[in-house]
Amino acid sequence: MSPTKSPARAIIWMLAAVAFFSLMDAGMKMLAASYPTLQVTMLRGAASLPFVLVWVLASAGPRSIIPVRWGLHLLRGVLGMVMIGCFVYALRTLPLSTAYTIYFVAPLLVAALSVPLLGEHVGPRRWIAIGIGLIGVLVVLRPGVDGIISFPGLMVLLAATAYAIAAVTVSLLTRTDTPQSMVVWFLLIMAIGAGVLAWPEWQPLQWKHAALIAGMGLAGALGQIALTRAFQLGQASMIAPLEYTGLVWVIGWDLLLWDKLPDRWTWAGAAIIVASGLYLLHRERVQRAQRPDQIDHP
Repeated sequence: MSPTKSPARAIIWMLAAVAFFSLMDAGMKMLAASYPTLQVTMLRGAASLPFVLVWVLASAGPRSIIPVRWGLHLLRGVLGMVMIGCFVYALRTLPLSTAYTIYFVAPLLVAALSVPLLGEHVGPRRWIAIGIGLIGVLVVLRPGVDGIISFPGLMVLLAATAYAIAAVTVSLLTRTDTPQSMVVWFLLIMAIGAGVLAWPEWQPLQWKHAALIAGMGLAGALGQIALTRAFQLGQASMIAPLEYTGLVWVIGWDLLLWDKLPDRWTWAGAAIIVASGLYLLHRERVQRAQRPDQIDHP
């Protein structure tokens, strides 16, 4: 039996999820200064897994993690490696706020990919919004400056693309598998895969980073739990725009931990991307209102 919808509580859970994920990303950026990219990717999955398993056993029981569609779980795990790996690589040089701004193109990519992968219809106004959002990414990347495009920026774009494809697979998995199984196998496959690939360049873990690794894992697990609760209690079209509040958090982390603020191009690109994303969500809400028989499946 699904929980009763509660918009106010859904908003609180979503705001908490975004805050926890921003804290996790700050932890990954700090670890990226001492460990190879794939090792940090492995630590991201492995450190969250124990906390997530406690949540699963306390809430739904061990049977809830038994997978039904192995192939899609494996695909999500591989996409997770690409997503986190590219994002961590970019965080070595980019401020969190710049990386987040580029990453915010992900909802636009989800909408675009839903056409060929899910057979959904995207109208001309939503295609225009997607195009405007991509222009916002170009503003942040500034391809004409010094004749080059930021390679770390392109890595974030690749991470956002992997996230978008993974998000589409979630739409398929929710028809047969539980949220608990999706979270557990995503983290486990990502941790094992990245760990194997990281082995040749593995750096011994330092005790001084133990609290940071544990904190990153806890923040990631709490973010996942809060996100799950948010989608259980509220409609996706209502709570999805709250993901943009992450920019406020990472600007704070950039200032507090690295004494950096976004440049004017990042501010301008963020405004364009967020505006196009919000319009896309508005159009989705309008479309759903015109199809009252459709059930919302977050």
